[in-house]
Amino acid sequence: MKKKVLLMGASGSGKTSMRSMIFSNNPASLTSRLGATIDVEQNHVRFLGDLILNLWDCGGQDAFMDSYLSTQRSIIFSHVGVMIYVFDVESREMEKDLEYYRDCLEGLSQFSKDANVFLLVHKIDLVRDTERNAVVQRKVAELEKASGETPVKVFGTSIYDESLYKAWSNIVNTLIPNARNLSKHLRIFAEACSATEVILFERTTFLVIATSSRADSSDAFPSGPVTLHALDPKRYERTSELIKAFKQSCSRLREEFRSLEMELAEFTAVLDEMTKNTYVLVVVHDPVIETAAIKMNICMARKKFEELQGDSLISEK
Repeated sequence: MKKKVLLMGASGSGKTSMRSMIFSNNPASLTSRLGATIDVEQNHVRFLGDLILNLWDCGGQDAFMDSYLSTQRSIIFSHVGVMIYVFDVESREMEKDLEYYRDCLEGLSQFSKDANVFLLVHKIDLVRDTERNAVVQRKVAELEKASGETPVKVFGTSIYDESLYKAWSNIVNTLIPNARNLSKHLRIFAEACSATEVILFERTTFLVIATSSRADSSDAFPSGPVTLHALDPKRYERTSELIKAFKQSCSRLREEFRSLEMELAEFTAVLDEMTKNTYVLVVVHDPVIETAAIKMNICMARKKFEELQGDSLISEK
């Protein structure tokens, strides 16, 4: 199954850098070496086995944008599953950016009416911490207004923190046909493990596919409930970022990353393979539960999750 993902935005907005980090595992420190995209660069990224993301990284120079919106219009905007439009948070040509963006929406409405639209306000690391939230909120309001009746999701992103993983996890989640079914069975698995939380990651990118939290259930813990407020709201994205960095460190040492176990005073966590295309992180606050029991539950659940994922990810079971 192929899903076309259209990555658009002005030249220098950071499209290629984020793509190289998410799908090529390049660290942020190396993205400055990447050159400008010339015309359209297509990449077929295998994601969850037989789900292939047909990623079109479109150069943002004026000549290319004009061509996309005129002579290449039907080619660029046909069969699009998701369009991601990237705005530089400090762009000095915002009016022109918005004009191109609105033209792209017209192209989608003509050739891919059902496409999901994500807008990334990128390079937010350039804004001072004290002003960042206010700036992003202003941009969200501006972009939602410019989108008219088209439903959009807007994220502030940076290649230097977990915000990039949050945005892209939301993006790829819309492309997985049985994501809700995975979440449902993940909740069942969490109950079997008496886990506070279970997170399912895609194996290569370590983007979050599905989550299941029992943190608001007082029945799960002899010592009382672990409230959602006690958990970091950015924990999913930070976990993606940290694990991916750890995997890169293993690669530099010519070691293969397989699993990870942590036994701390506050909680126990096990990260292990769930299927051939996914990893699962199980977090338990009950001190009675041993890591061996968690790993046994993961082992017993593998066959079911392989079935749920399926070779084609088309049908829900």
